[in-house]
Amino acid sequence: MTTITKNEGKRRLPFDRVRLEKFVKRMTSDYPQLRSETITDRLIPAIESREEYKASSITDQIIMAMLENIDMGRPEWTFVAAKTYLHRLYKEASRNRVYDAEQKYGDFYGLLTSLTNKGIYSPLILQRYSKEEIADLAEIINPSRDELFTYIGIVTLHDRYLARYKNETYELPQERWLIIAMHLMADEPSDKRIELVKEAYWALSNLYMTVATPTMANAGKTYGQLSSCFIDTVEDSLEGIYDSNTDVAKLSKGGGGIGVYVGKIRARGSDIRTNVGASSGVIPWMKQLNNTAVSVDQGGVRKGAIVAYLDVWHKDIFSFLDARLNNGDERLRTHDLFTGVCLPDLFMEKVEARGDWFLFDPHEVRKVMGYSLEDFYDEKEGDGQFRQRYEECVQENALSKVKVPAIDIMKRIMISQLETGTPYMFYRDEVNRKNPNKHAGMIYSSNLCVEISQNMSPTTVDESYTEDGKIITIKSPGDFVVCNLSSINLPKAVTDDVLERLIAIEVRMLDNVIDQNNIEVLQAQLTNQKYRGVGLGTFGWHHLLALKGIEWESDEAVEYADALYEKIAYLTIKASADLAVEKGAYPAFEGSDWQTGEYFKQRGYGGNWVSLKKQIAETGIRNGYLLAVAPNMSTAIIAGSTASIDPIFNVEYSEEKRDYKIPVTAPDITYETWQIYKKTAYLIDQKTSIAQNAARQRHIDQSQSFNLYVTNDIKARDLLDLHLTAWKNKLKTTYYIRSTSDEVEACEWCQ
Repeated sequence: MTTITKNEGKRRLPFDRVRLEKFVKRMTSDYPQLRSETITDRLIPAIESREEYKASSITDQIIMAMLENIDMGRPEWTFVAAKTYLHRLYKEASRNRVYDAEQKYGDFYGLLTSLTNKGIYSPLILQRYSKEEIADLAEIINPSRDELFTYIGIVTLHDRYLARYKNETYELPQERWLIIAMHLMADEPSDKRIELVKEAYWALSNLYMTVATPTMANAGKTYGQLSSCFIDTVEDSLEGIYDSNTDVAKLSKGGGGIGVYVGKIRARGSDIRTNVGASSGVIPWMKQLNNTAVSVDQGGVRKGAIVAYLDVWHKDIFSFLDARLNNGDERLRTHDLFTGVCLPDLFMEKVEARGDWFLFDPHEVRKVMGYSLEDFYDEKEGDGQFRQRYEECVQENALSKVKVPAIDIMKRIMISQLETGTPYMFYRDEVNRKNPNKHAGMIYSSNLCVEISQNMSPTTVDESYTEDGKIITIKSPGDFVVCNLSSINLPKAVTDDVLERLIAIEVRMLDNVIDQNNIEVLQAQLTNQKYRGVGLGTFGWHHLLALKGIEWESDEAVEYADALYEKIAYLTIKASADLAVEKGAYPAFEGSDWQTGEYFKQRGYGGNWVSLKKQIAETGIRNGYLLAVAPNMSTAIIAGSTASIDPIFNVEYSEEKRDYKIPVTAPDITYETWQIYKKTAYLIDQKTSIAQNAARQRHIDQSQSFNLYVTNDIKARDLLDLHLTAWKNKLKTTYYIRSTSDEVEACEWCQ
């Protein structure tokens, strides 16, 4: 007879096959179409063939057997496997927290005090909420909502986000949602705070939305900050470069992805003071950033991630575009640093016309011309200050310059994209034309996932001196961009018709991230307060199309994107405007396109927008930036949907784990939804995706993490045509070029 061992062999019991059969039947009870015998008929003989078996190993085998049954015909097995996995989590948590596992969830106040004493939770929650309030909130914990998780969703949530102590399970899923809600609402007025916490819990626990990875992982805890990404502008000075690298290291340590604009740094061969030709250009400084990305990780959890952006007119552009290639001089390579290129309309016009393009040294331009070329953009399509200043530089004989065919630069861009997936494309004129805060600054580049576009400027050191034995440094802080993100689960929120209720609480949660956050880089903290920028996004677009029966490659999909995202934009802007009535407008509101109404005029908004425009002009808007669609792959997995605005890769696939694979099907897969899903990423005409994103972009004040999917044998003219089409359709950015031959890691920082 087989003996089952528990508690590291301290308990030994005879194997009870009837008990196993009852357990599996209970796990499958919600899905009568699934036969529990398919699991037990396989497992029982295998168990009985051995003399001894660990109880924990039996649970593993049950789950593995359930996973092996997942396919398009039986996708429900993923929920059964998730329920079985949750059963294990309930037992582990009950053992560590000492309560009956049948209750599933134990004493919430006891969890808070225990993990606060152990240094896992911040004292914030216990300081802000009374014991009676915590008891009241504990009543809303709804264990049945754990049944919304797929297997890969609950495993991802557990492995990455739930609070543990010495790698043991303490916190459970519904407690994570409640703690996030309590953290973000901690400073709301006492007379409405509890109701706001309950509303935030409703949004999170029903998986109507997800918060970004840093917020999900760090809310309520003693370590880390809540924002996803940051963007710095590097000043062209030794001190500026090294200070920036220090700031990047601090933010990387705290879990942030970093965008760095290096376009102000002088080119290779530029002068340094009176030393002619002494500068080594941007590549050595990029090497430093590359080393920072590798060496300053998030507590050993993952490598840092940094993207450097450079203007296409910078003299170092060719070495910049080659920096990630796998061949050539390794001294000029930065394999761990992502890249993005900043493109004015004029360059794209020259590419299309096969014209010449001129490269300049930004330091020399400043010295000879008295201005910085990167500080200008074309205010109108086909006309503006950038092209006027660029032409002045071309005609100025005192400036050294390099003339190259524009198409040669574009070829190098595309070669790098097909080999490495980068550089990302940043269409700077369109970004700045649509910047609602152009009155207060300039946008030079984007972030790690290209969905953020907010005002940027370098921090400068004004003076340093000693006083009373201390060194005092006075700095003028620049606009150091902070990305505060969350995403709507479109298929769930739209089909349940909760967008209006959801977006109101989601905007408040995002706005509160700004005040609850603890950012080590002070100029980022100041910028966060100045613009109160947030990025409300979405995921599950392909999933929603499948539920609606709308083909990806259709005019209907484009029209639906236009209508849906206009609704989301209206509700988001309205929620921020209503918050401004309650809490005040963001400090830089005066003179913005929000105040003047130019924002609404640019987009041709009428109808119900008219009264909203009037409200904002009179009482303001809480957040200077509001909408941005991030990649959000891992949080979409947790919510059981498709990532961002992307099409799916496969209808069925396996998610690789360290020692096993998890079978996954497209969400809500049926014969009807398969008809939509079957046109997967590399089979879709990418121009239809561009058309969808163009319709969506009209309603998004920032940008979108929009990937282009191409086969590895794509012809250069076809890839060029996609880039020209994206630019002509007024997309602000494009993200990876995902080639069938290229393995591109998903960005986790904006998820």
